[in-house]
Amino acid sequence: MSTTFPLTPEQAAFHAWYARERTALDLACALHVARLQALLAQAGGVEVAKVEGRVKDRDECLRKFARKYRPALEEAGTPYEIQHYITDLIGVRVVCLYEDELERVAGIARAHFEVIEVTDKVSAVQATESAFGYKGLHLDLRLHAGAGPGDGHAGAPFELQVRTIIQDAWSVLDHRIKYKKSIPPELKRRINVLSALFELADREFRQIRDATEAELRRADSELVGPEAEAEAAHARSELDAFTFLRIARHFFAGHEFDADRVDLFVEEIRGWAPGITRARFNALLGETLGTVKRYRQFYEDTHPQGSFNAFTVMRHCLYLADKAVFHRALRNSAREAFEAWLRQH
Repeated sequence: MSTTFPLTPEQAAFHAWYARERTALDLACALHVARLQALLAQAGGVEVAKVEGRVKDRDECLRKFARKYRPALEEAGTPYEIQHYITDLIGVRVVCLYEDELERVAGIARAHFEVIEVTDKVSAVQATESAFGYKGLHLDLRLHAGAGPGDGHAGAPFELQVRTIIQDAWSVLDHRIKYKKSIPPELKRRINVLSALFELADREFRQIRDATEAELRRADSELVGPEAEAEAAHARSELDAFTFLRIARHFFAGHEFDADRVDLFVEEIRGWAPGITRARFNALLGETLGTVKRYRQFYEDTHPQGSFNAFTVMRHCLYLADKAVFHRALRNSAREAFEAWLRQH
């Protein structure tokens, strides 16, 4: 949608100002994005999906000004320059994974920027039973004096939007829903249901994260050994990612296990040996690890460029423990090389 012509003098002045300043606005936007990325990385502990920025479209600025400010200013006969009323001309968006990280990001922003205004759209929507729509946290910010480059637009106010991935998706869809305030009750009810499903998804993702972290903490704190296995066998005997990590971290202390590789490897093990228990997996590793470590030393001595990581060790352990069940744990070439070494030793 383009601006209606002919332009008013104020609109024409804004067109000229916008064209003149656009490059500087883009630079200021990039500086704010880079600064926030650095601050979030330095703080740590916040899982951010993306940090992005944009300079508001010229005609979008004019529409917002006409909707929010122009009638009152012209009725009062007050002279104005449009650019002074567009506080979100530069916008930065931080998209988090989980809803409880919104306030953490906002806290980091408050600590490093001057806060002009905060709009909590989460609380605003939650306070009204019949309300639906976008949820997120908006902060109007500017750099503290002396905190960074003050030339151009870097020192001017900008808007920071903090959302979860779910809120970001809902925002995109929400903007496609027309006439939300005056639609028939049945359509409004359906939109409310959809909004509630998005909110539930946000909550479930957070709770799944918390439950996963609790399982990992329990896996880290438990001892591995026959006694511990016997005591806990009645509770959760089947091998899963958490019990796998408990055992693997015992045998490979200090090794950092990638979550995706763990997931795939545990699925492979359960495919080779359906119903395998953690006690059985623990016993298989314990019985064969010494032999496989000797083979790994031989392999690394004869193949300086070769890779023999923890997962490779465990594959060899399982194969050695039960060659029929875990035949597929090793590729043909790896299996033949291992068998040749076993015959010699």
